[in-house]
Amino acid sequence: MTILVTGARGRVARDLVQRLHDAGQKVRAAGRDPQAAQVPSDVEVMAVDLAEPETLAAALRGDGGDGGGEGGGGGGGGVRKVFFYAERAGLDGAVAQAKAAGVEHIVLLSAIGADPGSDDSIARMHGQAERAVMESGLAWTVVRPGGFATNRLIWAESIRAERVVRDPFPESHSALIHETDIAAVAFHALTEPGHEGRTYELTGPESLTQRRQAELIGAAIGGRPVRFEVRSVDDYRRSLDAFGPGVADSVIAHVAAMVDRPAPTTETVREVTGRPARGFAEWAADHAADFARRA
Repeated sequence: MTILVTGARGRVARDLVQRLHDAGQKVRAAGRDPQAAQVPSDVEVMAVDLAEPETLAAALRGDGGDGGGEGGGGGGGGVRKVFFYAERAGLDGAVAQAKAAGVEHIVLLSAIGADPGSDDSIARMHGQAERAVMESGLAWTVVRPGGFATNRLIWAESIRAERVVRDPFPESHSALIHETDIAAVAFHALTEPGHEGRTYELTGPESLTQRRQAELIGAAIGGRPVRFEVRSVDDYRRSLDAFGPGVADSVIAHVAAMVDRPAPTTETVREVTGRPARGFAEWAADHAADFARRA
């Protein structure tokens, strides 16, 4: 049996591919830019864009790819399990391709708050992806993380250059989750029985303000203080426009609503994997090189 992991350039997918490979699973990676996928050299990598479902067919069959070899992590053969991410263009076509190819189980990377009828564009996109998977007739597992700790990499440039974070909402709370914990839950869902029909809501173990997150990044890069400067909401909105229509409004509304309001946390990572979720301080230490000044 081969497991196909899409979104191979992403940090969650990269970690998941590595876990599957190390466990001796036959894994195939797929993404829009196969050359940018950072996966083991013997993992087959193929070009797939979920916005163009027809590109998925070859990856599901295993008709060759842009990388790979004969090692334990690669391998041909039909795919029986797939890791999908929510795609803005919709997943209906991709799910139909998977079903036609004989896929038996889909694990979907969604988000807490997913709702196909939501006015929030991000929640609506994830809700529509969930609906496509849940109504497919295939076995499914939905992984719903809250905020990704990796989103704080948007601060990396200003921290490296000036030791400063600029944001309108320093006291906004979030319980950010380490990408490796998301991958760990997906790994268990793909490799063990009993996860079919389950929806897993994931958070980090603690709710922290953005100001405190910046302080922990400072500690991770040698104890050098990171200042927090309050920027205007309009300036922040302009910085988010590149992510597509509706994203800025969704992000700002959510972050503003969490000012002085601790975010709820879950124990799902521990329940699924047997180990507690990693805290933000550990994430910051793991990514210290991204924030440290470069020679």
